[in-house]
Amino acid sequence: MRSIDTLLDNYTGDHLNPRNQLIHLMCVPAIVWSVSAALWVIPVPAALLKPGAWAALAMFVAWMYYWRLSRKLAMGMFFFFLAAILLNRWLYYSFGGSFLLELGIGVFVVAWIGQFIGHHIEGKRPSFLTDMVYLLVGPLWTLSKLYRRFGIDY
Repeated sequence: MRSIDTLLDNYTGDHLNPRNQLIHLMCVPAIVWSVSAALWVIPVPAALLKPGAWAALAMFVAWMYYWRLSRKLAMGMFFFFLAAILLNRWLYYSFGGSFLLELGIGVFVVAWIGQFIGHHIEGKRPSFLTDMVYLLVGPLWTLSKLYRRFGIDY
């Protein structure tokens, strides 16, 4: 497994333009949330599980990968995932599963359009087109920038 420093350095190399970085800082968390929202509404056997089980499973698997890369970043992602779960739960029980799915799809589409605009500005293709693991690295890169801003080592 590649180190967190190698992964983040490689990701940074594809995101040097300040406007592209700003777009990513907004769009990456939105995409992560939107995927969790879509997973939230996948039906589960009511006798065994509650709505959101697939989202929780996907978050747990991603979190285990993050834990192996960096425990400090994994803890930050834990709190992001927790916030996503709470938001999804509230939206699901307040407005229904179809609303949550439609909102998630809308956010997903708009955020990916933003990402591709950012890469057009950058003049480089998205990192995940080289290696799919960068779909998981993007959220850590975003969080690492927040950590650096507050002087937290990862």
